[in-house]
Amino acid sequence: MQGIMIQVSGRWAQFRKPETNNTPLSHDFITKTATIGLIGAVLGIERKEMRELYPQLCEDIIYGVRVCGTIRKQSWAFTLRKAHKPNDPKEKAPRYMEFIRDPDYIVALVLRNSRSSSFFERFAQAIQGGEAYYTPILGLHNCPAELKWLQEGAFEEADGNYISKAFCLRSHTFVGEIARSQRIGFEHLPTYQDANWWNPPDRYVEVIYPSADNELSMSGSHYVFSTGESWCLI
Repeated sequence: MQGIMIQVSGRWAQFRKPETNNTPLSHDFITKTATIGLIGAVLGIERKEMRELYPQLCEDIIYGVRVCGTIRKQSWAFTLRKAHKPNDPKEKAPRYMEFIRDPDYIVALVLRNSRSSSFFERFAQAIQGGEAYYTPILGLHNCPAELKWLQEGAFEEADGNYISKAFCLRSHTFVGEIARSQRIGFEHLPTYQDANWWNPPDRYVEVIYPSADNELSMSGSHYVFSTGESWCLI
């Protein structure tokens, strides 16, 4: 399967966990649904059309993420008011929101269904040319994203032992021992969004990931990029 590698970075990011509405927490890195949103922004797809395209693109494109550096989060307080009740005292209390500081990821995107090939190819061409119709964002509109083209190549399915600097499926088996000093992150990621902007709970996937340029030695089904790097794609 053909795929591309891009670098996604910025000053701030907020990929809200839907179960944390009052004090929104963020996923540690860009989710698949947020990545699909980047595709829509770069291609200039209007919200109404994008709403209908989300299920298709989530099915036809798989992705993987490598966290560059370490995850650093900060909480900021915002006073949010409802537009129709701007003076309601109940709406004046500050609410805290968790942000990722200096997010930096390498994202692998792979087309697995030719139905979406035109979107995929146009997106790749736009990133190569440094073009975007709308400003791509990292979860919120005040968190602009910088997208950089890295390379393209083929991804081949494989099974067995592998070493990866990107996230891995939590269901996979560790090979050997992990250094006591190494830090591993755990995430519960949405992989599908329907036409009502709903992320079905049964379409979430558990992953683990290394940070600070470390790697994991695992065993299970994975993909091998043309450079020899191993990736788990969801």
